[in-house]
Order: sequence, then C-alpha cells, then structure tokens
Amino acid sequence: MDFKDTKISTLIPTKIVGPIHISYDDNVELIDVPLATFELPIWHSTKRGAIVSQKTSGINVVVTEDVMTRSIVLEALSLEIAINCARWIKANEKQINTVINSTSRFAALKSIHIENVGRLLYVRLSMETGNASGHNITTKAADAVAIFVVSNFENIKYVSVSGNYCTDKKNSSINGILGRGKRVSAEILVPRDVCETILKTTPEKIVALNVKKNFVGSILSGGVRSANAHFANVVLALYLATGQDAANIVEASQGITFADIDNGNLYFSVTIPNIIVGTVGNGKNYEFASSNLGIMKCDPSDQKSAKRLSAIVAATVLCSELSLMAAQTVEGELVKAHMELERGFHADAS
Repeated sequence: MDFKDTKISTLIPTKIVGPIHISYDDNVELIDVPLATFELPIWHSTKRGAIVSQKTSGINVVVTEDVMTRSIVLEALSLEIAINCARWIKANEKQINTVINSTSRFAALKSIHIENVGRLLYVRLSMETGNASGHNITTKAADAVAIFVVSNFENIKYVSVSGNYCTDKKNSSINGILGRGKRVSAEILVPRDVCETILKTTPEKIVALNVKKNFVGSILSGGVRSANAHFANVVLALYLATGQDAANIVEASQGITFADIDNGNLYFSVTIPNIIVGTVGNGKNYEFASSNLGIMKCDPSDQKSAKRLSAIVAATVLCSELSLMAAQTVEGELVKAHMELERGFHADAS
C-alpha cells in the first residue's frame, strides 16, 4: 500500500522532569523522566510531586504481574461441543504453550481464561512477552493457537484472532481484574510538614478529597474499576516520549488512588493494573524514543528494562496525582495554575 510522502513531523513539547526519588527492585535512585504533552501544567504538577519524593524516603514501587493478552473467538456446531472444546483446551495447556513458544522465543503462556456465549468460545490467552509490549507477539501466538485448536477438535471453526475479551484499547472490567500489561503499585509516606509546606495542604484534606472525589464521584459516574484523578495524563506523556502505542492509555487510565493518615502523616498510593510498555519493538527505534529511554536507564539489552519502565511510569503518575489532589483541596489553585501556564504559552517556546 502506497502513502503520500511527507516531510511533516508532529512535534510534541517535551521536558525532563525530576529527579523522582524511587525505590524499586532493591535499588534506590533519583530518576529524571521525559514527559511529552500539550497540557503544560503536567510538567509543573509532576515536578512538585518529584520534589515531595525527594523530601521523603522515596516512592516504593512494586511490579506484581507482567502479562499481555489476546483473545481468540471460536464457534462450535452446538453448545455441548463448545463446552467440550473449552474443557479440551484447559486439559491441553501444555501443548498450547508449546504452540505459543514456537511462534516467538519471547512468548510464554501464563494463563487461559475461557467464556462461552452459547456456541461461541472466547479464549483469553495471557502471555509473557519479554521487553516488548507484546501486541504483535500475542496476536501471532493467538492465531497459531486458534489454528491448532480447530485442527485438533471437530466441529469447531475459526472466527477471529481477536474477540474483544483481551481487551485491547477499550475500558473493561476484565483488564482491571486480571490485568493487561504490567500491574504496578507505588506508595509514598509524606511527612505532615512536607505536605503543608510544599503541597500547601494537610494530609486530612487530601484523604477526605480522595474519598469524595475519586471514590464517591467515580461511583456516581459509573467508572469501571477506577478511582483516580488523572492517571491518563501522565501515562500518555510518558508513552509519547518513549515511542509506546499511545492508544493503550485507555487501559492505563484504570486504577485506584488510595490515601490514609499514618501517625499524622500522609500515606498515598496508586495502583495501575494495565501499564502496557516496551523497550524494544515498533516506535522504539526513533532517536527521540531511544534517547528518552536512555535518560531513564531503560536499556533494551537488560531483560528487566520494560518492567523498570513500568515502575517509573507508576512513580511518575503518583507524583502528578499527589500534586493535583493537593491543588484541588485549595480553592482556585487549579484554575489559576492552568490559566497562568497555558495562556502564556507560545508555540515556539522552549
């Protein structure tokens, strides 16, 4: 397929924010983070959160799951055959894993979840994909699995390599429950004096706002397994800066912000079940992407670099989420910041 040649580049303002004080994988580091965004207050908000992290023992980050998913759709001649096929698939997981392994040296089956709707079968395959985000790896593997099942089980036909039970680039309960990408949690304990001097508020006000805004407000809106202020803003900025598939912010916008009082200090955490990032693959070969990954020491030759990147994403989200929540406890602060920062911006500004 031919496309018209163009010399136009899409430029997105990018600034290095930090350093963020992060504790991850037995290392304590100060990490600078590149953020590409048109919403200029994001830089300032994240910077304030980074300053808070420097005044504490740091942001503790844990990556608890690492899977990418793809769901095939199969159709049986009858409901009974569909149920029998589902049982056959579960009984032959080792063989299915062998099929998956044959499609990529990085692909490995972690789990299978199956739902039937009448004679339709939705088979959700969760896989490890190394340092790649895993879209293409899982699609190729899922296609091979579908062909394998159809060739080994009578009266079953191939419908699609993707049946929306994955779920790719759409908001869903299943991704919030089972995860898609990296499931990451980050926490910080902010001393009361730091909260009052840097965030200009109190631990009690942030905890109360988190309940009334993120929990009650999200319930009223019908939010799907989400209770946060703006995870998507920072996730998108990091995705764009590092050559990720930006549409995956749909999944990464899910997550929960939790705040509590701990001996008079502020305990604050974010949990994000769907951070989809890679340090190799499409988009990472651009000079800006590889350079920005290098700033964060996410070396693709390191087998854990994609997990490291997801940990940095979560810590950065926490910084901006904490700062925004603090701002929203102070009447007029959010409006004032946006008006001053965005109305004074010029397209040619550095």
